[in-house]
Amino acid sequence: MIVWQKAHAWVLGVYRFSETFPPRELYALTSQFRRAAVSIPANIAEGFKKSGVADKRRFMNIAQGSLEECRYYLILSRDLGYGDSAQLLEQLEEVSRLLNAYTRAIETPGS
Repeated sequence: MIVWQKAHAWVLGVYRFSETFPPRELYALTSQFRRAAVSIPANIAEGFKKSGVADKRRFMNIAQGSLEECRYYLILSRDLGYGDSAQLLEQLEEVSRLLNAYTRAIETPGS
């Protein structure tokens, strides 16, 4: 699945980006950001294997929630001066578009 591949690549970028955060953030922003990021492809994968539309939709919704959480962490990281998050934000937008398209396809009868 392309959406999973893009989300996984994005997580790798989050890990690289957050390596530069101050040590005091290790158990705060760094940890929260990484967990939310990992949740996106993890829930896409889990939802993909579910057989019912409602289950699939629920996991995609969880992934979407984690994506929005990460969007905030990118804004916060930028505003705290922890680095330029513009490229990660662009990648996140692509993952968001793909995830929304996949979710719509799940909800379309006959897909």
